[in-house]
Amino acid sequence: MDFEQADALNQAIRLLSLRHRARAATLLAPLGLHPGQEALLLELARTGPAIQSQLSEALGCEPPSVTLMTRKLEAGGYIRREPAPSDRRASIVELTDSGKALADQVKRLWCALAEETVAGLPAETVAELPGILRTLTGNVDSRRSRRPPEDDAV
Repeated sequence: MDFEQADALNQAIRLLSLRHRARAATLLAPLGLHPGQEALLLELARTGPAIQSQLSEALGCEPPSVTLMTRKLEAGGYIRREPAPSDRRASIVELTDSGKALADQVKRLWCALAEETVAGLPAETVAELPGILRTLTGNVDSRRSRRPPEDDAV
């Protein structure tokens, strides 16, 4: 791939990421949520109660970020945390009834955001996008620990 093509691809991914996150923040603000918190709510709605370390893994973020999110969501009455019976150092997190209702609102908002994002694309392309994006994410994740290519000019 030449630089122009690489630059166009990388810029498009960067701009999509930034603009999607900004649009999500705008849609989440009336619900009193910040980007990232909706992912935690949706994960709990999908899987049920989970240990914070499991949430960290599922969300792809660091444990301190999950701790901060859970504290804020707990203060809002959307989740509850209890010590895990098998390990008192670990916390089990679960949605409250208010959290379940909020997760339902987030699901509707998420559908609207997805529809905005793919507007104008053929249905076949939309159907393929999740797989393509998972592949791109996997490609980046699998290369995270690798060093960047050496500059031949050095």
